[in-house]
Amino acid sequence: MFVINCKNYEEIAGDKIIKFVKISEKISKKYKIKIAISPPQHLMGLVSKSSVPILAQHVDVSKVGSTTGFIVPELLKKSGVKGSLINHSEHRISGKDIVFLISKLRDLKMISILCVKDVAEVKKYVKLNPDYIAIEPPELIGSGKAVSKEKPDLIIKAVNAVKSAKNNTKLLCGAGIVSGEDVSKAAELGSHGILVASGIIKAKNWEKMIIEFAKSLS
Repeated sequence: MFVINCKNYEEIAGDKIIKFVKISEKISKKYKIKIAISPPQHLMGLVSKSSVPILAQHVDVSKVGSTTGFIVPELLKKSGVKGSLINHSEHRISGKDIVFLISKLRDLKMISILCVKDVAEVKKYVKLNPDYIAIEPPELIGSGKAVSKEKPDLIIKAVNAVKSAKNNTKLLCGAGIVSGEDVSKAAELGSHGILVASGIIKAKNWEKMIIEFAKSLS
């Protein structure tokens, strides 16, 4: 799994997201790599029917109906969105909400990617059986210093914590990933994929970087 979080970067604004998703679709098919994309929330509708899964960057504990401004899981699904990130370091939520949202997305047959900051949180939440847990030390996010190189022991401990749960959760590695070498190292340490943002979105050549990452996972 190769998840690209577009955040709210200007590089992806407007119809640029359409170009980005089309590039990702082509590379996903060519290299047989599962790529998922989390566009800015207001742009999801432009690309929700694509062949690569489109994921929300956040979803709220809310319901269909008179809930102005909230991001409702049921409506995301009806719009073709396949799942959501939960508890990203830039949008942390309570433990109670994490429990609710993992269960809600499972009931809706949507993908849940729970973001955590350390191994303690992996151990705490893996028993909830999210589809993926993405470990991202906050201090390395956007730093250009990959967690797979800076803190390899952290990845190994996280992998072991996930394995010990003996469920279907898979570990993703995030924070500071900027090269194919970073990706290869993460896979070598036992990660089932990556969660990346600026390393792709801010690259001068999107296609070149996505291919580099995809090759490192294939």
